[in-house]
Amino acid sequence: MSYITSIGTANPKHCFTQQDIANFMVKAMQLSEEEARKLRTLFRATGIESRHSVLSDYGKSNGFDFFPNNERVTPFPATSKRMDLFKKHALALSMSSIVNCLDNTPSLKKSEITHLVVVSCTGLYAPGLDIDLVKALGLNSSVNRTCINFMGCYAAFNAIKLAESVCANGADAKVLVVCTELCSIHFQKENTEDNFLANALFADGSATLLIEAKPRRGINLKPISFHCDLFSDGKGEMAWSVSDWGFEMKLTTYVPNVIQSGIKQLTKSLLAKIDKELTEVDYYAIHPGGKKILEVIEQELNLKKEQNYFAYEVLKKFGNMSSPTVLFVLREILKSLNDEDQNKNILSFAFGPGLTLESMLLQIEIH
Repeated sequence: MSYITSIGTANPKHCFTQQDIANFMVKAMQLSEEEARKLRTLFRATGIESRHSVLSDYGKSNGFDFFPNNERVTPFPATSKRMDLFKKHALALSMSSIVNCLDNTPSLKKSEITHLVVVSCTGLYAPGLDIDLVKALGLNSSVNRTCINFMGCYAAFNAIKLAESVCANGADAKVLVVCTELCSIHFQKENTEDNFLANALFADGSATLLIEAKPRRGINLKPISFHCDLFSDGKGEMAWSVSDWGFEMKLTTYVPNVIQSGIKQLTKSLLAKIDKELTEVDYYAIHPGGKKILEVIEQELNLKKEQNYFAYEVLKKFGNMSSPTVLFVLREILKSLNDEDQNKNILSFAFGPGLTLESMLLQIEIH
């Protein structure tokens, strides 16, 4: 057995409205009046009100700190400069979410942490963030470390599954899972539909889970079933690649259609493993990859919008932060629970390149 005993989250200090970011994009992408109108319409339709970034530039029209100070934003920052930016900011943001997580378990000693799992698809270096965290946290140098890189928005599920395996093999296992993404450092200015979508959705954030082999006093979330599927027909609809000018996102408007075609069977397969029905699900923690994704899932599973409340709230306040996003949703649910939620179930989904659909059912245990 494994138990999620605490969840912490953090965002960079720079917070911008969608209007702020749209103004930056119109100028940086050198859009015509018609193109600017199209972009602003897309930004308004996302359901996002604000997003965070480690960069202050998205709230400026000039005097940039990272991007070049000219109308063409040239020379455009190379991948090496963006990786320098990741290395500069990822540690502090990760530490903020870790502190937020561990504040809920004051009796835990750092020396008790047996495993560290670090997740990111927006930056990497070696010696990496995992080693920097060992030093910054004062963990044992012998702590077991694993990095899960470049898997996108569903990567937190693989981290949770890894932690569950660790806990199944060690009664004293205490796994720290840290998901940190700096999506905003990979802004692409070429005028394409993919860039319009990516620039309208993605943001920066970090989330940390403490996963243990034994429950703690209070509210615990116990994973009881996982199911993953791969829809190869959607392989070309979502991709993440390294270019000379940062990481480039391929993201088409067809992604919700692929998810819609597979979400019902994914849910059926997950619940069949533990002989449960959808009517036995009490809460939903759905990765808000976009407003349309939430809407098609509601349609396919006959959910009311109110049942997706926590996902919409995270989308509205933070946008899509890739891997930490679904953990932000889980944390909002966790904060709302009380003793009456004993043994209730949470159904969670996340999606990413492949096209990959991940699902997980958690049971609420209060000790």
